Amino acid sequence: MSAAYCRRTLLPLASAAIVFALAAVPAQAADPIRIGVIAEAASVAGAAIPNAANLAAAEINAAGGVNGRSIEIVAYDNKSSAADSVRAFQRAVQQDHVSAVIASYISEVVLALEPWAGRLKTPMITPGAASDLITHRVHDDYDHLKYVFHGYLASTQISDAVCDAARDLLLPLKVKTVVVMSEDAAWTIPLDDEYLKCLPKIGVTVIDHIRLSPDTTDFTPVFNKIEDEKPDVIVTGISHIGVQPTVQWAEQHVPIPMFGVSSQATTSTFWKDTNGAANGVVFNMFSAPDVAVTPKTIPFAEAYQKKYGVTPSYAGYTAYDDVYILAEAFKKADGTDPDKVVAAMEQTDWVGTIGRIQYLGRDSPFTHGMKIGAGFISGLMVEWKDGKQVTVWPKDVAVGAMTFPSFIRLAQ
Repeated sequence: MSAAYCRRTLLPLASAAIVFALAAVPAQAADPIRIGVIAEAASVAGAAIPNAANLAAAEINAAGGVNGRSIEIVAYDNKSSAADSVRAFQRAVQQDHVSAVIASYISEVVLALEPWAGRLKTPMITPGAASDLITHRVHDDYDHLKYVFHGYLASTQISDAVCDAARDLLLPLKVKTVVVMSEDAAWTIPLDDEYLKCLPKIGVTVIDHIRLSPDTTDFTPVFNKIEDEKPDVIVTGISHIGVQPTVQWAEQHVPIPMFGVSSQATTSTFWKDTNGAANGVVFNMFSAPDVAVTPKTIPFAEAYQKKYGVTPSYAGYTAYDDVYILAEAFKKADGTDPDKVVAAMEQTDWVGTIGRIQYLGRDSPFTHGMKIGAGFISGLMVEWKDGKQVTVWPKDVAVGAMTFPSFIRLAQ
């Protein structure tokens, strides 16, 4: 998402919070329940978080709120900074009196906030950060960190979903070798570790493992190296970078498909931001605008696009679900007592836009992570085709077949 777009739709915040008017609802006697949203307002993936949260809150308020109280979103732009995020969290709880926080798609940010959720006894969900450490910490120090919930899939789970898709989509094309190319970040450490395990298990050899600095601007040497190694596919793990490597991949006609995780590709602004260079990029999602993962998926995507002019990023779907999950927990807890809210959240059984959401218990190393698999959350692979996001896997929900640009040499 462009900076100009974000300025028009999410007024950047200096250090203060903006309380959004969410819906034209009748005045209610009780004070509103405030939910803090700490996100990266100027980033492609992060901008969808407060947008989607506002949309969910407006719907909840229009339906009467929670036990007679409205939901109020208090949004903070963390400027992609862990330090700014901590300050925002402290202000949200201590000054703005929020009852819960939805925070960030950046793992380093969420890991920095996690101890503060425990210290300030404030329920917190991340709609987009993926590091396995987030839930492992809850498992290891439950009594202090039980307030933290994972609103997205853990990196290891994402790798497994990509490998499942690779088995079905790439092996029939006689793919035998890959290079794993990921950005150097907290979330990609477990992602890459699992890639290096699950890809060989499906019969694919990893011939190189490249970790990129998030500050990289010229990917030519990287692509030259990869071309010299002649892999069949580049398996990606990119989020903070995305536009530049995609543009250079297309401009240089790198003859190797990119297949894997590309967070910026999950919103329709990516096509414009890359000037169409995204054509043929295949990326993982757990919901998409063209597939009824649940009866709520397409209506949300359509409502979001109508309001904001773009499709939501992956973190938009989850942020929308997270507001509803919190609202249900407040209702079951009959208020905002944090320990009662946590107990209610642990009993979550909610069909959201990404599937049926239940949280893993204390016996799982992914405590307060989401259950995955049939009947719960499972992955999709989506491909950019002529300006549209087209789901190509799994077969039972695919709306198109995977194809690649003419410069790709892989047999099709």
